[in-house]
Amino acid sequence: MTASRHALIIANDRYTDQGLKKLNAPAQDAAALEKVLHDPHIGDFEVEVVHNASADLMRRRIQRFFHERNRADTLLLHFSCHGLKSESGELYFAASDTEPPLLAATAVPSQFVRSCMATTRAGRTVLFLDCCYGGAFSKGSASVRASGDVNVLESFAKDEPDSGRGWAVITASDSMEYAFEDNRLTENSAARPSVFTHAVVQGLETGEADIDADGKVSLDDLYEYVYRHVREQNPNQRPKKAAELHGELHLAHSRRGRIKIAAIPSPPALKAALSSDAFLERQGAVLELDKRLRHPELPRAEGARQHLEEVARNDVEQIADLASKCLSDIRLQPAPDHLDFGRVPQGSAPPKQSVTMHGPPLARHCVAQPQQAWLRVDPTPGGLDVHIDTTAEGHLAGDIVLKGVADESVIHVEAVITLAHQRDSGGSGTGPSNGATKATHGSGGAGDTAVIGQSKIPPPPATPPVTPTVPSGKAPPPPPGPALALAVAALALAVTALITLVLAIQSAVAAIMDRSDAGVYGNIEDNIREHGALTPLTVCLITGAAALITGAIARHDLAARRDHYTGQAAGRTRTLTSIAKGVAIPALVLAVLAGITYLVGSGEW
Repeated sequence: MTASRHALIIANDRYTDQGLKKLNAPAQDAAALEKVLHDPHIGDFEVEVVHNASADLMRRRIQRFFHERNRADTLLLHFSCHGLKSESGELYFAASDTEPPLLAATAVPSQFVRSCMATTRAGRTVLFLDCCYGGAFSKGSASVRASGDVNVLESFAKDEPDSGRGWAVITASDSMEYAFEDNRLTENSAARPSVFTHAVVQGLETGEADIDADGKVSLDDLYEYVYRHVREQNPNQRPKKAAELHGELHLAHSRRGRIKIAAIPSPPALKAALSSDAFLERQGAVLELDKRLRHPELPRAEGARQHLEEVARNDVEQIADLASKCLSDIRLQPAPDHLDFGRVPQGSAPPKQSVTMHGPPLARHCVAQPQQAWLRVDPTPGGLDVHIDTTAEGHLAGDIVLKGVADESVIHVEAVITLAHQRDSGGSGTGPSNGATKATHGSGGAGDTAVIGQSKIPPPPATPPVTPTVPSGKAPPPPPGPALALAVAALALAVTALITLVLAIQSAVAAIMDRSDAGVYGNIEDNIREHGALTPLTVCLITGAAALITGAIARHDLAARRDHYTGQAAGRTRTLTSIAKGVAIPALVLAVLAGITYLVGSGEW
């Protein structure tokens, strides 16, 4: 039996009856909720939206929604509309054609919804009620009915589903916020945007509803987040919940959760090399782990990262330092890490700026968590697209927290949202200011975006400044540093040292063989000079030392002037200097041992 997830959103904000005022929130809330529930990375629901439907159509869609489901299915029904209480205390959901005096005939009774929930074969059902509750008209007069509790949860809990089926009801409020007077809502009951549904959408979209940061948003997580958010916005409104569930019900995936990658362990031979007593063997194993760390398959790279962290903690200083340098290449490297949108007209299309993530695939694998509601982040193949909401006026400043497998990073975002008249405060006329106004209020083409993205400045002084302007948020790039070139030179010197060491060893072996053939009349010093073994040995010592010095200079420049290097250049520099060091040190050690052997043993031969 295949499990599936289905959601039905009923949103009514237009009513034929004049006594039911228009609601501002349902249409926009329905669109936002549909998007976040349908997103395969968040809710992964199959979503259907019913907007401004008649009572008959609402009943048909609701019954069809609960019909022919499987035990493994999860259903979510969301109401955003007026809730009406009859004289007998029964709760009804208002349709577009609802007549308050005729609720039984023109509205959807809560008992009908309870019956559908009780008879469905779906294993789990969740009902969200974001309704503005009011009292219906009495038969004899149109007087205002006293506000009181609707007791929504009690209405739904008294007909529980069959044993074994899980259900939950979360309501925005049980209190009656609306009352009727002469077929009109009272003036102090003006409609307002829904705090409840906005909190649901925001909690799921940003991942903030993942209270325990386990990568999943449970029903309990979401209710706790929504309750806290609603109470902060409106202390007089108290969301409520009733549920009969076995185990946790996960409503969505979370972008906020910790990154967890199932690591593929390193090969046994590599593990054995890491445990070897030989310094050079362990060093070679670390360099091999560095290659695996950059593998495009993340589980393989994660296995290498975990082994490198163990080496960095437990091995001798030189090996531990090499492992730490390898690990530094997978730190989060967003570029830029500061975004300034400048001055943006209020209510304009949300502007966008892009952030590039540098480094190997494991370094680019992260989740972005906007810390403010006006920030939105969309992942791209190369990084992130950052958008800002232009609804609220004023100076905006916020952060986007990036969480990777090994560390965290922060992108700071700023913008100034200005009123439309402030943008055009330079006065009227036929100059450039007029042209910008026309582009802004046009049909929304490419020129529109270009004007919106610019910062409005006061009227220029008599003498225009000669300093060229730099686009907002983008500083001129600093000149590149020499570290990468020095790292290449260090590697070349190290390779030269290794080659000359091999030549010196070959010449020394030939000299020793000649000395053995000469018997008692031979002299090792003559044979060494004849085969020229001392020259490559001397070159090896010089080039090996030069390689270490050059690599040290490159690393020092990289550390001292980090802003002069891109993440890619820094990573290549560290890699090249590490390889050069790994080649030069063994070559120097062997060359010194060979020189000592020659000085000590030449007199005996």
